[in-house]
Amino acid sequence: MINETRLRVRYAETDQMGVVYHANHFIWFEVGRVELLRQLGFSYKDMEQQDNCFIAVVDARCRYKAPARYDDEIVVKTWLKNIRDSVIHFGYELLRVEDGSLLAEGETTHIVADAQMRKTVLPEKYMNAFREAVGK
Repeated sequence: MINETRLRVRYAETDQMGVVYHANHFIWFEVGRVELLRQLGFSYKDMEQQDNCFIAVVDARCRYKAPARYDDEIVVKTWLKNIRDSVIHFGYELLRVEDGSLLAEGETTHIVADAQMRKTVLPEKYMNAFREAVGK
């Protein structure tokens, strides 16, 4: 399962050279991740509030391939790469809609934690949804 979320580059997201500032790619990864969870039938907000379940980033990587510029329409593709009891691994691609150019690819690794940031296991209802999404 791959989620595709569209967004448009805002002027405030660009730097003096007129290209998207590199850290914004990680914000877009988060947008895609949250929308993937919605596609799976729940929200990250519900995970936190109803189940005391947080997914904290422990590793984030981005490989920049081409610049994005103001007013470009971008597709954020997001998918689950791997899931374990206490670890979730997401993959991402950023593509320019106009020409299909690959702008960046990345991944984030998350540990499952409670509100006190103690490592815990993913509740079964989320684990089932994640396993179904990765075909396990």
